[in-house]
Amino acid sequence: MTRRRSFAAFAVALTVVAGCSGSVRLPDAVEGEAPPSTDAVAPTFPECTPEEAALDPTRSYEPDGALPSPGEMPEGSEMAEIFDRGQLIVGVSGDTLLFGARNSLTNQIEGFDIDMLKEVAKAIFGPDGDSKITYKVIPYADRLPNLEAGPENGGVDIVAHTMTINCNRWLRIAFSSEYFDAGQRVLVKSGSGFESIADLNAAGATVCAPEGSTNIELLRDPDNADDFGNLVVLAKPDVTDCLVAMQQGEADGATGDDTVLAGLKAQDPNTEVVGQKFTEEPYGLGIGKDHVDFVRFVNGVIEEMRTDGRWADIYSKWLVGVLSDTVIDPPPAVYGREP
Repeated sequence: MTRRRSFAAFAVALTVVAGCSGSVRLPDAVEGEAPPSTDAVAPTFPECTPEEAALDPTRSYEPDGALPSPGEMPEGSEMAEIFDRGQLIVGVSGDTLLFGARNSLTNQIEGFDIDMLKEVAKAIFGPDGDSKITYKVIPYADRLPNLEAGPENGGVDIVAHTMTINCNRWLRIAFSSEYFDAGQRVLVKSGSGFESIADLNAAGATVCAPEGSTNIELLRDPDNADDFGNLVVLAKPDVTDCLVAMQQGEADGATGDDTVLAGLKAQDPNTEVVGQKFTEEPYGLGIGKDHVDFVRFVNGVIEEMRTDGRWADIYSKWLVGVLSDTVIDPPPAVYGREP
């Protein structure tokens, strides 16, 4: 997601959080950035029936008992294929500060999402698993296509990219159990007078959101016209583009998950996050739809992290003092989904 435009790169370079540390250097196998999606017209994808949509979308596949030891993946499993390849190929953000962003001072991708992926890699390869990750930086709209393609066709094994679990996405990919509970808010310039999405709507303001996100889908949904129908919706390939649009006067505000907006505010202290959360955005790790065994394995990893303190350690490292004053409890797993 890191932009090639020098202005955006400069903004990120100025504001990398110096205290965030602990990531290893990227391995030589890191791929280049994926080309951004620029098509402003959202393509048509399958949608859940009302009956399907009424079910809890965070239901995932229950782990199959205890995890296998690293390096001893079940024969014929997706995990064994990854182990034999010697690399876990992951799709990540390159500019979502605190969750997945390239630190221009160290050339490392780092953040909450990255540390989640490192734990998955360690569970497959062992203690040095974090050195066996191939990072592929992708924009929002390319998250699902990369999982649908799979690594054999230039895609990825897994995506950690502040991605909301929802019913329609389950028709195309699979998700881990929920690992983070976020919500949509708005970012505006400090002193703008806007205090909420309702204020922006009342003013007929221009609000930016990244293409391919649930955030922009919400604004475009005709059923939400009473709440957002007066907004001028500006679509950009990635969330940092929305920050640049605000800085250049192209947009009055940007909308996104509170987690993402916190990173943008850290990049530009002349902005502020306003209003209450007006959506629930449960994050899951995205995995190929047919790789149920890998989903169960990843859920086992996350389950251990909830109980042994690793999830809390990652939260403390990246988010204490930003989203909360203390470590919060991880969201509980919901199982019961059948293949």
